[in-house]
Amino acid sequence: MTNQQILEGNWSEIKGKLRQKWGQLTDDDLPQIRGEADQIIGVIQRKTGEAREAIERYLQEASGSAAAATGTVGDYAQQAAETVQQTARQAADQVRAGYDAAERFVRERPKESLAVCFGVGVITGVVIALFLRSR
Repeated sequence: MTNQQILEGNWSEIKGKLRQKWGQLTDDDLPQIRGEADQIIGVIQRKTGEAREAIERYLQEASGSAAAATGTVGDYAQQAAETVQQTARQAADQVRAGYDAAERFVRERPKESLAVCFGVGVITGVVIALFLRSR
């Protein structure tokens, strides 16, 4: 028998496959069912005369492919999350390496570091003063 949770979870995709396979099913037939396996089989049997075993086999295949598609989406999402985590680790490593290089530079050349900081401060002050003056 078809897994009820798979039918309910992937109902809209399975509903489209059912309409494609059995054209006699109308839009009014399927929304009433909402993934209830026994009701689906009953309606299809009534509308098409198809054997219960054939309907169950088709539902199994349809729900299996829908579950596989969901699994594929889940695999893609997991792969994307792993890629994001790896990129974040690489960025953190680069920031850490830059911080270490800056710290090493300051320790090895304290006078030059002080001069650079003083120069950056003066330039920043001038830019802010010009910006405020233009307002």
